[in-house]
Amino acid sequence: MNTGKRSTYRYRLCAFAPSLVLALIAVATFGLTMPANAQDDTEIDAMEEIIVTSARRREESLQEVPISMSLLTGDELERIGAVDIIDIAKKSPNVTLEVSRGTNSTLSAFIRGVGQQDPVAGFESGVGLYLDDVYFNRPHAAVLDLYDVERIEVLRGPQGTLYGRNTIGGAIKYVTRRISDDPELKLRASAGSYSQLDGLISASTPLSDTFRIGGTVAKFSRDGYGKNLNLGIDNYSKDVLGARATIEWDATDALFFRLAGDYTEDDSDPKHGHRLLVGGASGAPILPDVFDTRAGLNTPKQEVESSGVSLLSQWSLNDTFTLKAVIADREDETFSPIDFDSLPVDDLDVPVVYTNEQTSAELQLLYSGDKLNGILGYYYLDANAFNEFDVVLGPLGDLIGVPGLNANTLGDVDTETWSVFADFSYDISDMWSVSLGGRYTSDKRTSRVLRRTFAGGLSPTFGGSAVVIATTSDFNGSATDNEFSPRGSVSWRPNDHNHLYLSYSEGFKGGSFDPRGQTSAAPDLDGNGVVSEDEIFDYLRFLPEEVKSYELGWKTTALDDRLMSAITVFFGDYTNVQVPGSLGVDTTGDGVQDTFVGVTTNAGQAELPGVELEGAFNATDNWSFAWAVGWLDAEYTEFIGAGGTDVSDLAVIQNTPEWTLGGSVTFDTPMPLFGADGDFSVIGSFAYRSEASQFEFPNELLDQKAFTLYDLSLVWEDAEGHWRVGIHGRNLTDEEYKVAGYDFPALGLEGNVTAFYGPPRTVTGTVEYRF
Repeated sequence: MNTGKRSTYRYRLCAFAPSLVLALIAVATFGLTMPANAQDDTEIDAMEEIIVTSARRREESLQEVPISMSLLTGDELERIGAVDIIDIAKKSPNVTLEVSRGTNSTLSAFIRGVGQQDPVAGFESGVGLYLDDVYFNRPHAAVLDLYDVERIEVLRGPQGTLYGRNTIGGAIKYVTRRISDDPELKLRASAGSYSQLDGLISASTPLSDTFRIGGTVAKFSRDGYGKNLNLGIDNYSKDVLGARATIEWDATDALFFRLAGDYTEDDSDPKHGHRLLVGGASGAPILPDVFDTRAGLNTPKQEVESSGVSLLSQWSLNDTFTLKAVIADREDETFSPIDFDSLPVDDLDVPVVYTNEQTSAELQLLYSGDKLNGILGYYYLDANAFNEFDVVLGPLGDLIGVPGLNANTLGDVDTETWSVFADFSYDISDMWSVSLGGRYTSDKRTSRVLRRTFAGGLSPTFGGSAVVIATTSDFNGSATDNEFSPRGSVSWRPNDHNHLYLSYSEGFKGGSFDPRGQTSAAPDLDGNGVVSEDEIFDYLRFLPEEVKSYELGWKTTALDDRLMSAITVFFGDYTNVQVPGSLGVDTTGDGVQDTFVGVTTNAGQAELPGVELEGAFNATDNWSFAWAVGWLDAEYTEFIGAGGTDVSDLAVIQNTPEWTLGGSVTFDTPMPLFGADGDFSVIGSFAYRSEASQFEFPNELLDQKAFTLYDLSLVWEDAEGHWRVGIHGRNLTDEEYKVAGYDFPALGLEGNVTAFYGPPRTVTGTVEYRF
């Protein structure tokens, strides 16, 4: 244990605490004593009450739930020209959402320092993503484009009680629109930078008083931000087709069914990285444009396909009890040519295929009374995650006498998990209430990890004719983890405008087996000269990681409900932290690294103290403001490195900036256009992120310095609600910032360190018609 670092941390926390407490007392005093009518005589619109469903699985006002969360409505996202779910991070404190390295549609998500950026089968997410009530078990095809959105809810902190495994950082819930009782039609077209051309058609209609159907088809396309100078194709392009269809049936006044399906096809060009080092063998220079590449791998064809179907059944047994069931099936498949070296030579070429399937079922019994409200539930998930990838090291193979050297890895992981849970809140009085819940989970993982060495280039899986020359590892293992995740809170509402709460929650991320692990690398722990099956099992096995979170929050409204704010102080105790890693190894004994193997450990412990401040203010009829501020002082207190020593002084929490700030200002004014009455809005916003590290150990080449993004939207809407016209400028200062990367300077001959970047400056015009 690094006691010196812990003492330093406690000193900084103690130094910070008095200022924080004084600030909270001052702000709380202001909020508790502010008269409801403390404003001038001008009539200004109050903030609309925001209703959420994800916090405690029932409808509640955002200001009433004892959980730190953000909400963005679909209309708000459309008005600012938001593109996909990545944009949510600009509006939510201590949230990082990024497109994973080498992909167009795989999601890397971190909340309050907890997440996962490696999509290989066997690694679990730390942030849960939900489409309506359906959990995405894998991150592939999870960079959801924004259409048919009712709202997106972001819950921060462990959600283990109500959402289960793999929500220890938090949960993001994408809620689609319900079908109207009236016929509706929406047409939207967008055009902009890089030959962007998007189109959307959405329609719904009732077929009777109780039966409604609806559907949406959307196409998103643009040229690349850069070029592949070797293959002559675009780099960072987009070509996505999406569709959703819904059927809703009110079988009786008390019985409701909703059948929903979605499909996505992504045929974007492969996205390759920008080299940060001069080629070690070739001398290839660093390209001046970070969106350009010289990558030579284009096999397999880049393609992502995903689909899902779900059935919601809801039966109101009486005024007190409601029975709800959700069954769902999802699957996706991704083929991707990942060229680690980003050069024409096959120095480190990694073609990969991912396939994922899942079937889930959830049963809930909701109780609603005068003082007692709550939920009982059961959840089941049966899933499979499969991937296979080559690691082609052509020049290195030639050097050591194995032409077309290829280190192939296959991972096949079955997951079977079930849980029972309960969560209830009780109003002790008009001012005081308590909430208590818990979830018991049985989480079984069965894994196969097969590693083979090929000669002759690409393996048959990717259309090649290479042959196996050695099987270096073939592991089969199964393990079950049983976990209990409690939650509790106490709330005090001194009046209608203030809610203070203290809460405690736990969550866990599932354990598994290293999907890149190599059995031959397992150590002889007992020193008997033989590496046993148990030692191999323990070497590849990593345990669940856990977070225990303590949270103090205050939510308030003031100035006749024109001001809405929330402040949260939290502390997370993060234990058994899973750290996936890869090391280049020499399997031939010639002193040259010819492949890499996984080294995943439960590295140790971390502490996650922080503060979050969110708010919105209708200052006048014309001006409104919103803000989101996050501070997170995440630190490892113990990190056992490969040599068995504590290196927590050197390690950092990846993808976790200390500061995240977002803000917006909106000016609205009546403005007729083409003879029609309407409103014109100017919406300016910024998002700041302090420096962050891509991996657990800082890397000056890959790590991103502090940066700020500025966006501006000009929107006109007619008074009848039929037309909306907008111009949206994003990243107006053309900030260049890294979002992901690969770090293999010693694997292969070229020195392979590559980075991936967020979108450059773009301008988009949008026209929408609603009927």
